[in-house]
Amino acid sequence: MTTKTNPFNVLGQLAALRRYARSLVRNPEDAEDLVHDTLVRALERKSSFRSDGSIRNWLLSILHNTHVDRLRRNRSLERRHREAGDMAELVSPAGQDHSVRLSQVREAFLDLPDDQREALHLVAIEELSYQEAATVLNIPMGTLMSRISRARASLRAMEGGEDEKAVPRLRIVGGNPDDQP
Repeated sequence: MTTKTNPFNVLGQLAALRRYARSLVRNPEDAEDLVHDTLVRALERKSSFRSDGSIRNWLLSILHNTHVDRLRRNRSLERRHREAGDMAELVSPAGQDHSVRLSQVREAFLDLPDDQREALHLVAIEELSYQEAATVLNIPMGTLMSRISRARASLRAMEGGEDEKAVPRLRIVGGNPDDQP
């Protein structure tokens, strides 16, 4: 019900929204989630409500469209999971040596000091330029380059042991191959 003073009386329509949501999803918890999402959408799109229109019809329409969107999203998600499962059967799992090696590299990366790990992550994994990474970290670019250099040297030392002259087998992603010893 709308009033002349407040045509956007959403609270007055909660009972109707809950009834309709329960008839659509047949589960009280899912119905409450659907009503919640409907109210969020309604508030986000409040400017599209015509004050001379029926708030009840408008909200029921939003609820219905939200429900249809959820159904489509769930079907799409199920299809993607099914396709991923089909692909997983074609891919052989990584060997134990590879898994152990990956775990060692991950641990070495996580053992880096915070400032070095942050800098290397932004450049090597997030693929930010040095300037962008320096801006994100709010540090001078020279400081960023120094941190990245020290981080790469630490990872190389882990890979080749403590022998600085050892030929590294670990390729540092995002690094310049000329920087490696």
